[in-house]
Amino acid sequence: MKSATVSVIGRPSSGKSTIVNTITGMKVSITSPTPQTTRNKIRGIYTDSRGQLVFIDTPGFHLSEKEINKRMQDVTISSLSDSDMILYMIDGTRKPGKEEETIAEMVKKAGVPVVAVVNKSDILSSVQCEDAKAFLRSHFPSAAVLTASASKDEGIDEVLIELFKLADEGELMYDENAYTDQDLEFRLSEIIREKTISTLSDEMPHVIYVEIEDTEYNAERKEVWVRAVINVERDGQKGMIVGKGGSNIRRIRKESFAEIKRIFPGSKLTLDLRVKADPNWRKSGKVLSKLFR
Repeated sequence: MKSATVSVIGRPSSGKSTIVNTITGMKVSITSPTPQTTRNKIRGIYTDSRGQLVFIDTPGFHLSEKEINKRMQDVTISSLSDSDMILYMIDGTRKPGKEEETIAEMVKKAGVPVVAVVNKSDILSSVQCEDAKAFLRSHFPSAAVLTASASKDEGIDEVLIELFKLADEGELMYDENAYTDQDLEFRLSEIIREKTISTLSDEMPHVIYVEIEDTEYNAERKEVWVRAVINVERDGQKGMIVGKGGSNIRRIRKESFAEIKRIFPGSKLTLDLRVKADPNWRKSGKVLSKLFR
């Protein structure tokens, strides 16, 4: 048996969360067309007859001096030294620039084996694909350079083959049926945050955080109550979350309810959602320390 941890790194919207979800076959990380929706190191666990790979989905690395972006940078950088290998993904539809060069240098400095993947192969031209592979080969001449489409589940088997080649022999780190190590509160908050992002405009992901105030479970009655707050920065943003006549919050609740229900099969679920303004939370060390675990 083989066992290894794999940090998944790349620029925002390069497909890191999508590939982790595709490999594990379960929703581990939230996904969105909007960049930088992943904030934490999120572990997705894949196990087969060859062994176990524990994927650490990191926030998209973005050069910025804003406090929230610096926190996400720290999360990404810290994961590199904690992992046995790195899965470096680039979006072949975008030309490498300063940000990509910075990431490539970070990956090289980590000093661990690398598997490099050009993602979104299903929509790339041959020129885009070759240019992306040339960039990766120039930085990682000894690494396997692959193409894949995480969203279409194409080329994923080849990625797993290369990762298992690099993995050392070892015992399983998690139960063979596990697909994530996220705690319940985090999973619930991420589901609600994803549904909020998908309902609202591109700007909203960066100004909201979801706090689970309370969960109650009555095993005898098979009843579950979840009380959550969607926090924004300003009172004016509360109306955007609620929507005209409550249309947005109803949609967020309906879509969140459907996904949370899968966590509690056979139980009656009550989901209570509220919206509050928490001014300047993105500059609050207390809040950021809680969010960026």
